[in-house]
Amino acid sequence: MDEDHDESPAGGDDAADKPREFLPPLEFSSLVFPFYSQALVKLGVLEDPIHGGSAENIEFAKRLIDLMDLLKTRTDGRLEPEEAAFIEAALSELKMRYMQKAEILKV
Repeated sequence: MDEDHDESPAGGDDAADKPREFLPPLEFSSLVFPFYSQALVKLGVLEDPIHGGSAENIEFAKRLIDLMDLLKTRTDGRLEPEEAAFIEAALSELKMRYMQKAEILKV
């Protein structure tokens, strides 16, 4: 490829004018955070960032929590202390919120 040739997308827009898409860091938290944030949306804690409003779905939230539990189990003993603490804290919060929402635990 010729380095002096600027390959702009069709339409002639300069790539420098377009905002760059966010790339998450290559860290364990970048793997956990999407499950965590989506579970908060499905528990009705956060507004749906795409459609707006509530997207509460308790069964879907439970599945996301279970997937995070699976990830925690499969990575047990292989995480840095801060990574293990991060997933443990995220799971603890989600499980507490799930139990409150499912009326398993009344606070």
